[in-house]
Amino acid sequence: MLENVKFYKIFAIFILLSVNLSAGEKDQIVEQLNNLSSLEFTFDQIVNDKTEKGSCLLEFPGKLKCDYFDDKKKELIINNKKLAITQKRYKKTYHYPVANSPFLNILYKDKLLEIIKSGKLEISDRIIKLVYLDHNEITVFFDNKTLDLKGWQITDQYNNNINFSLNIVSRNDIFKKGTFKIPEIN
Repeated sequence: MLENVKFYKIFAIFILLSVNLSAGEKDQIVEQLNNLSSLEFTFDQIVNDKTEKGSCLLEFPGKLKCDYFDDKKKELIINNKKLAITQKRYKKTYHYPVANSPFLNILYKDKLLEIIKSGKLEISDRIIKLVYLDHNEITVFFDNKTLDLKGWQITDQYNNNINFSLNIVSRNDIFKKGTFKIPEIN
C-alpha cells in the first residue's frame, strides 16, 4: 500500500513537471515570436505528394513573397488578404482569394500566437509540435533547441494537404518598398 502511495506521488510530480515544462516552452516561443518582425527562409513544400522548393520573405503582418525553384519560375505573393501567383516563364499572373485559408494563421502574428497558446503541445528530441483545432487542423513545428519555426501542416480550402518545412536564413530584415506588391492581372 505504501508503495502505491509513493508511485502516485512520483507520478503526480512527473505530470506537474511536464506541464510546467510545456508552459515554459510555449512562453519561450511566444517571447521569441514577439521579438520577430520578419523572416527570410528556404523551404520544401509538399502538396498532395508533389514536392516544391524555393525561398521566401515573410513580413508580419500578412506579407509573404516566395520564389519557387521550378521551370515555370513561379512567384507567390501574399499582401494581407490578396494572393497572386505569377509564372514568369509564361508571363501569366493568377489571383486567388485567401480570406478563408488556414494559411493566413501563419502570416498574422496574433493568430500564430493564439495557435501557440491554445495548441496541444507535443515535445520530442528535435521538434516541438503544436496542434491547433479551429475550422481546420493546423500543426506548427518548432526546433526543440533553438525554438525556431520549422514549418507547418495544413489542409487548405481546396482540401490540399500541405506540408511546409523551412530553414531560417535571417531574421528582422527590412525589405525594400514594393517587395510585396501584388502584380496586376494580365
